[in-house]
Amino acid sequence: MRIVVTNCNTTQEMTEEIVRGARAAAGPGTTVTGLTPAWGPASAEGWLDSYLSAAAVLDTLRTYDGPQYDAVVMAGFGEHGREGVRELVDVPVVDITEAAAHLACLLGRRYGVVTTLERSCGQIEDSLETAGVGRNCAAIVGTGLNVLDLGDEERTETAFLAAAERACAAGAEVLVLGCAGMTGLQRVVGQKLGLPVVDGVAAAVRLAESLVALGLTTSRVGSYARPLPKRRLWGRPSPTRERRLSP
Repeated sequence: MRIVVTNCNTTQEMTEEIVRGARAAAGPGTTVTGLTPAWGPASAEGWLDSYLSAAAVLDTLRTYDGPQYDAVVMAGFGEHGREGVRELVDVPVVDITEAAAHLACLLGRRYGVVTTLERSCGQIEDSLETAGVGRNCAAIVGTGLNVLDLGDEERTETAFLAAAERACAAGAEVLVLGCAGMTGLQRVVGQKLGLPVVDGVAAAVRLAESLVALGLTTSRVGSYARPLPKRRLWGRPSPTRERRLSP
């Protein structure tokens, strides 16, 4: 089985970290391939970045010419694009936001999300509501860290634990890592907090494997029907038009 994991940003180091976490979670016989968009934001933090990254991930999968894959894992927490990818490809598509929340709901009555910047909290809330798992979320709490700051493990752990206390005070019985860049942190903080901590990348990989093993994929009846045949322009505009659109 081959799973493609898409990073939502252009930072290759983050793709490599995500892939390490995905491979650690994958079962025997599963191959994990990481994809980094050729264009888009260096980190996805806010609505503009999210919409840019969604288009970039779609373009990356549209132009992919590697070995055939059996499932896609979208490793952008709260980022846009999952519905479009489900229309685009003919294999199961699992978003880490949705996967982590579904698993958290199996472990406790209410869960909390600990993420990066506070500005991402509303976007994550909307994503959870769209996925139908928002009502079980007790709190979404930011650590105050930028995505690219997560490489500092000691600082990230300290900030996560402080934010986790706020989530637990709001009623969370399970915690979710609210950024793919936090992959691997669950083992350390879970022991210190004494409650389950769900890593979205690991959750999504395992759910993707299950869907493939069960022979299930996205329904083509209704919402995720194949895109209508029409002319679509992809990529940058011509240099002439680009100059005309410049401020």
